Amino acid sequence: MLSKARAARLRPLLDSLRDSRPWAERIAADPVEFPHRFEDPRDVEVVALLSAALAYGRASLFKPKIEQVLARLGPAPAVRLKELTVKALPRLLDGFVYRFNLPADVGVLLMGMGACLRRRGTLEDVFLDARATAGDWRGALSGFARRVREAGDERAIVKALGPVRGLDHLLPLGGGAAKRLSLYLRWMVRGPDEIDFGVWGRVSPADLVIPLDTHVARLSTWLGLTSRATHGWAMADEITASLRALDAADPVRYDFVLCHLGMSGACPVRPEKANCRRCPLVSECRVGRRLVRD
Repeated sequence: MLSKARAARLRPLLDSLRDSRPWAERIAADPVEFPHRFEDPRDVEVVALLSAALAYGRASLFKPKIEQVLARLGPAPAVRLKELTVKALPRLLDGFVYRFNLPADVGVLLMGMGACLRRRGTLEDVFLDARATAGDWRGALSGFARRVREAGDERAIVKALGPVRGLDHLLPLGGGAAKRLSLYLRWMVRGPDEIDFGVWGRVSPADLVIPLDTHVARLSTWLGLTSRATHGWAMADEITASLRALDAADPVRYDFVLCHLGMSGACPVRPEKANCRRCPLVSECRVGRRLVRD
């Protein structure tokens, strides 16, 4: 975790980074693009969960798959999901395959969200139910995924669409860093601002854990936000603890800019001196500081 002295030095630098570029222009390169197409909070939360669940691998590969499902759901996806039947799934998911996931995997997610909306009105209530019985935040994420999965009629869906294959990857019940579920919670809880939606008003941003992808892990290591080498929940938790030293009320406020600093190529795996010289974080980055000194 960061010392108070390092936190005091790093926070204005991260603020400078956040203010240095029109980061909202990066929305088109991010799965958050899809829920930004909708205004109704119920549409936002279901499209966001579908988008986050499928946001693995290269964006150029998973984004067309999300587009395919959204085009078939139509302009009011929450209403469509509440009315969705197993009988309608084969046409809705015809031809869908993305890496680990087959039509039945996505069918469980869609039917589960629809059932949750019918029973509870909002996915926020489903998360709050899970949190009330969980021992910690990680358990709340897993419990939420379990409730969505159980709300779908998996047996009937398998009969209609064939076997599931990557359901544990699409809606994980534990293990790993829970990156995509943490990303979904960030979208729902933070804000509203130009990136995140803030449509879940009964969950505090202070409780969020950073969505740990390779870019955030690498930059966090270089900035001294974590001393861990393994990309897992313990690393995500440690990075978040360091970020709480910067802003206890909103620890993941810098997630988007750190992620896209790496995604955009401005901070590549093999750092470039010219980029480091322009970076507001260089004085606190062990890699950049060494590079510009050489």
